[in-house]
Order: sequence, then C-alpha cells, then structure tokens
Amino acid sequence: MYRFLLTPRWWGINLFVVLAIPFCVFMGTWQLGRFEDRVQSHEQAEKAPDPSTRAAKPLDELLPVDKVTSGRPAVATGTYADQFLVPGRELDERRGFYVLSLLRTEGGKALPVVRGWLPGTAGSVPVPAAPQGEVTVTGDLQASENIHSDGVDTRGGLPAGQLGMISAASLVNLVDYDVYDAWVTLPEAEAGGALKPVPAAAPQGSGLDLKAFQNLGYTGEWFVFAGFVLFMWFRLVRREAEAVRDVALGLVPEGEEAQEGEKADAGVAEAEGAEGATAVPAPETTKAAQGS
Repeated sequence: MYRFLLTPRWWGINLFVVLAIPFCVFMGTWQLGRFEDRVQSHEQAEKAPDPSTRAAKPLDELLPVDKVTSGRPAVATGTYADQFLVPGRELDERRGFYVLSLLRTEGGKALPVVRGWLPGTAGSVPVPAAPQGEVTVTGDLQASENIHSDGVDTRGGLPAGQLGMISAASLVNLVDYDVYDAWVTLPEAEAGGALKPVPAAAPQGSGLDLKAFQNLGYTGEWFVFAGFVLFMWFRLVRREAEAVRDVALGLVPEGEEAQEGEKADAGVAEAEGAEGATAVPAPETTKAAQGS
C-alpha cells in the first residue's frame, strides 16, 4: 500500500521533510542558546560589583568598550572644544536633553563627555558653559550608541548644534578632528549644580530585555515549524494511502481522475474550436454573401 513512497514525486517530498525538520530543530536550538547566554550574562552582571565603584583607569587602557569595561570610570585630560545638545532624552520620567562637550586630549583626539542633563526643549533653555582651560575628567565609560539604543533620534533634520545619537560616526561629519569610539558621563554635577548627572547605562545584551524574550519566542516558533512539517507529511501519506486503498477495493476506478482531466481538456479544445469557427466564416459562405 505504501509503495507510492518510492515514486519520484514522493522522493522529492521525503527529501524536503528530511532536510526541513533538522534545520528547524537546529535553528530552534540556536535561538534557545542565545536566550540562555543572555540569562547567564544577566546573572553574572548582578553578581559582579558595580563597575562605577572600581578604580578609575586611563581612557586608553579601557578601550575598546565591551561588557567588562562598560561603566568603568575612565580618566582623560584635555580642553573642552565643541559642544552639542542631545534632545529627546528622559531622566526620572522627565523629558529633556543631554549637554555633550568634546574634550580634546593631548593627542588631538576628542572624547565625547556628557556633562549632564537639563529639563525642557533643547535650544530654548540656557546651558552652562564648559570649564575653560585644561581639565581632567573622570566619567563612566559608555559604548557608542546605535539605532537600537534608547532615546536615539534617527530622523535627522535637527537644528545646528544638536545631535541625535552619541557616536563617533555621527560626530565625524560635524567636527574636523578624530573622535573616540566611546563616550563618558560625569557621575557628579559640575560646580553650580545646574546640570543633573546622567547615570551610566548597562551594556547591551547583558540583561533580560525584550530581545532576550524574542529569542525565546523564536525558539518556540522553530520547533512548531518542525512539528508542522512532520504533521503535514503524515497527513499527505495518509490521504495517499486512503486513495490507493479505495482503488484496490474498487471504490474509485483506477485512472478515473486522469480520464476526467483528459475529458475536460478535450471539452476546452472543442469549445475553443467552436469559437474560432464562429469568429472566422468559411470561404464559401463569404463568397455567397458577396454575390448576393
């Protein structure tokens, strides 16, 4: 009854099933591994001491920024140069903007420094000027932002002097000197206290965020796909076996479906021939009509 499984058509179906099921299982296992890695990173981050409490080190010793160095206090010396406002940033459930100043170091490269946060709309609120002369800053190190970072404005069209994303890629077209692929946020307010310190954010991928649970959801989807492929294969086999059994019992004449298909094709051909005969009259009929 199941000899039809050896036909060329079923060889193709069987090959697809044999390849699809392991692929779905592999992808589901991979997504589950991604979720477990995020859970492990979250647990390690909770057990580890607060990076901001560790001893400060020179900036160059902590670069490039990774999950270990993110949040560590970094020390840099230089003079403040250009200043930008970063609008659309929230702090303590209030909307405002960051004040970002570029610190030109001795080597000429600039370090973006978030000196603090102010409530209100960027450009309409007075901003304290950066300290003059050579200064030494100690700030919590952060990786450059990207389009997935919280608060980033990728729409463009911001007024001059404003920045939607804190990154070297965004600043390279705004200043004529090199910029570090990192930034720091000052943990304490400057003299005067007008600016409110911005807390350092946890490195991306170190917590149980929405992306982590997306990995878990994708895991379930891939395993469901594998089960669906197997289910559809069993269903097709069952229907084919029932059709073979009905033919063997004489309930359905063998080849009846093919004969009906041939009859249908013949009927279509006859209909097309009849339409052609109606549309194009015979030569004798045309001549008779002209003579009359």
